Amino acid sequence: MSIIFKNPIFIFTSLAFWTNQYLEKSLGIYVPFYHSYGDDLMAMPVVFGICLQLMRWWHPKQGELTFDTKQVIVGLVYFSLVFEVLLPLKSSTYTSDPLDVLCYVIGTLVFHKFMNKPAPRPKKSPAL
Repeated sequence: MSIIFKNPIFIFTSLAFWTNQYLEKSLGIYVPFYHSYGDDLMAMPVVFGICLQLMRWWHPKQGELTFDTKQVIVGLVYFSLVFEVLLPLKSSTYTSDPLDVLCYVIGTLVFHKFMNKPAPRPKKSPAL
């Protein structure tokens, strides 16, 4: 079974996210554009990738399981509402930015087009 965690896009987006978090939280280094939008671009491939992998471990379809378009849209809308509407209303720690939603959309499209694929089936060796 193919593991989403080995997908190059998942690896890149995860490393980019965690590197930025380390730079900001541990070293106090802020890269201006990335500070504003980088994590938002990386979020959806990471979140959807983790969700898909967990579902594949438990679902009977395993590696054949993918998210349909409606499921991906629901995830995108949920993320956008929570992080760009609800949390900014409840806490001054969060700010609403429509460009963040655009970043979520781009990340969702990347996930849906390049990561949300059935796992390749292992090749069977010819009978002797």
